[in-house]
Amino acid sequence: MLAAVLMVLSACTSGEGTDAAATATATSATPTQAPVEPVAWEDCTTQIAPIIAGRPGADRPLTFSCGQIAVPLSYDDPTGPSLSLFAVRAVSGTQADRIGSLVVNPGGPGLSATDAAVQSALTLPDAVLGRFDVVGVDPRGVGLSQPVECISDTTKDELSAAEPRPTTAAQLDDAFALADDVAAGCAEEYGEGLGAFSTVDSARDLDVVRESIGDEQLTYLGYSYGTTLGSTYAELFPEGVRAMVLDGAVDPDADREEAAEAQAAGFEASFDAFAANCVALVSGCPVGADPRTFLGDLLTQAGTTPIPSSREGETRQATPGLVLAAVRSALYTPAAWPQLAQSLAAAQTGDAAGVLTLADTFTGRSEDGTYTNTIDANLTVSCSDTEESHAADEVRALVAEWNTTYPLFGADAALGLYTCTPWEAPRTPLPDRTAEGAAPILVVGTQGDPVTPLPGALDMAEDLTSGVLLTWQGSGHTAYPQTQCVTDAVNSYLVDLVAPLDGLTCPA
Repeated sequence: MLAAVLMVLSACTSGEGTDAAATATATSATPTQAPVEPVAWEDCTTQIAPIIAGRPGADRPLTFSCGQIAVPLSYDDPTGPSLSLFAVRAVSGTQADRIGSLVVNPGGPGLSATDAAVQSALTLPDAVLGRFDVVGVDPRGVGLSQPVECISDTTKDELSAAEPRPTTAAQLDDAFALADDVAAGCAEEYGEGLGAFSTVDSARDLDVVRESIGDEQLTYLGYSYGTTLGSTYAELFPEGVRAMVLDGAVDPDADREEAAEAQAAGFEASFDAFAANCVALVSGCPVGADPRTFLGDLLTQAGTTPIPSSREGETRQATPGLVLAAVRSALYTPAAWPQLAQSLAAAQTGDAAGVLTLADTFTGRSEDGTYTNTIDANLTVSCSDTEESHAADEVRALVAEWNTTYPLFGADAALGLYTCTPWEAPRTPLPDRTAEGAAPILVVGTQGDPVTPLPGALDMAEDLTSGVLLTWQGSGHTAYPQTQCVTDAVNSYLVDLVAPLDGLTCPA
């Protein structure tokens, strides 16, 4: 609903853009940028307030503004064609002694930063909300910033429902063919314009954002892939960093195969943590004494006869792909573990409504069958950022190996390595990130993070010349503001620029 309202607002706010499909070209890492105009903010509180009504934090005295920021389509041609980035700003009525803006990015790549800004205004601690405007800007190609859209809703349904643990040559052939079709469709839609949506370009856009919102230096809070975007900004503009929190760091040192295997292992460990928690419940675990066996049996059941849903108007049935997407979705946060247990138990008895709800949360699917452009943008940015390629035969071997080593999530992780192999677009690989000369940068890692495992945060903090590591011994994806120890440390850093002691560990 928020995306629909913001879509209308984006058509009403000022700013000119150029169709990236027709004009985009690959960008280089040159630091030149076009003259920057201040954001022409327009109040959009009356549009957003009804949507957030009833959410925790919605009673805060908040004012929302919307605007657009023009950035060069190509930084090789900074005065040439431009595109517009859509922005949302939230300001608390209790703000005093304003420091500046806190720019937030929720990661993905492909998740909406404008949506994240609205949600952050409801959930950030008062100590931070009282000192900063909260600003979210959808990166180029994401959300409402000239979104990349080259995968149909029908194909996304097919991707979501596809076999996640292929064991036969035919199943693998189907997976490779689907990836080939997706890459071909995006190439046909955009051509070389796909190369304009790299993280390096978005990091350069961040400096335009910083200047357009009137801040001399950037104060930034990035989650997951947002840590890649933030650290790339710090590498390109180290003196532009006032404060930067990188929570749930993507490992800057891991190649794609290493990252995929680490994530498969992380999700396996996270499922075991969910299982142990469920079995220990006094009221009993809805999926029995052995949740891993239960899930294995359910995946077999869904593979033999897809499971129908009691949700009104729902025609889909839960395949193994959708069941595993539901599990993956819930493992992002322990708060969803009870919902996962109940949904799996209901699916086993023939009702996949809960499973489909969790899966749709993960894939960005609405009840009417439409999707956000998260999948399109994720694929485009991820493939723009790497020159690595994995041949089909190599992936076949890894699928067979990881199907055994990581029986729930290994095969799907291995299949993902093929995704960029048929991708036809210019690439702009991520730079090494030391950010020499930057102010202290706070890197936060979570011991039980299945999405960006803790070693990624260790590597990020070590690589960054001014990196400071904070570790939370909890579970789930990202840590701030999940627990008081982490919250206090991050608040002090953002507000007073007092970084915690490097290596501080916060208990679960």
